[in-house]
Amino acid sequence: MRVVRQTELGGPDVLKVVEVERPEPGPTEIEVRVHAAGVNPVDWKTREHGVFLGTPPFVLGWDVAGTVERVGFGVSWLKPGDEVLGMPLFPKQAGGYGEYVVAPSRHFVRKPADLGVFEAAALPLAGLTAWQALVDDARVQPGQKVLVHAAAGGVGHLAVQIAKAHGAYVYGTARTLKHDFLRGIGVDEPIDYTTTDFTQVAKDVDVVFDLVGGDNALRSVDVLKPGGTVFAVPGGVDDALAAKAAELGVRATGILVEPDQRGLLALLDLIADGKLTVHVDQVLPLAEAGKAHEIGASNQLTGKLVLEVLGH
Repeated sequence: MRVVRQTELGGPDVLKVVEVERPEPGPTEIEVRVHAAGVNPVDWKTREHGVFLGTPPFVLGWDVAGTVERVGFGVSWLKPGDEVLGMPLFPKQAGGYGEYVVAPSRHFVRKPADLGVFEAAALPLAGLTAWQALVDDARVQPGQKVLVHAAAGGVGHLAVQIAKAHGAYVYGTARTLKHDFLRGIGVDEPIDYTTTDFTQVAKDVDVVFDLVGGDNALRSVDVLKPGGTVFAVPGGVDDALAAKAAELGVRATGILVEPDQRGLLALLDLIADGKLTVHVDQVLPLAEAGKAHEIGASNQLTGKLVLEVLGH
């Protein structure tokens, strides 16, 4: 089978298409014929710095959508031919940038027939990151205020819709040219971070979901009401953020997404109810994984990037 493998850390050029043996599903595992693989910021961070996977060689990719090819001993709820999507094994190697993936069956869910394969591949990691923060952790309630930074991006545009589905009033930061998109997915007040200080617009916020990093989370503490929460997704909580949060009586936390069948099913319910739409910005062939990383790292995307792995 073809995979995009790297044997050294570095830029997009280290990603090479090679042939390797197909994996065998063990007990409770399934082999999935991958039709599409989502591309996420953790992919290029791992490519460059070895985040989570350490020293190469390894195969990137955790978001997959495809068809069950084989099932291991003990798997009874899925059968060959079933269409599935999932974020298997994260943060261990899953090898989504490849034609076949083997992982525990319950790291997947069945793909609804009316959900496109590219949208299915774009959903798991980004959607679960937002769901686990906003719903499982913060338990966003009707009437609360949520500020989403990088609201038009892969995780951000799903976080906005999840917050709206739970009755929140949503602020979202993005350049003005993306404000129509933000309004279309439910943002109540778009903020152009290049021309406007978000701390002068967003007030008494219950939850800040920061997907930018740097000092953005530190500045976001100023807009929180007492007892509010800031999720520092890219960089986690440093000493300065922890100290400022403690001083102002708010909570600062990082979050790392986990495989989550229950969460995926909840996201699919939102899609079925018309409350969540996955926006795919571009689809590139597997062999152009390096180009996908270059595009993604430019931070100019609206929604998600997806690799087409096998025809479907």
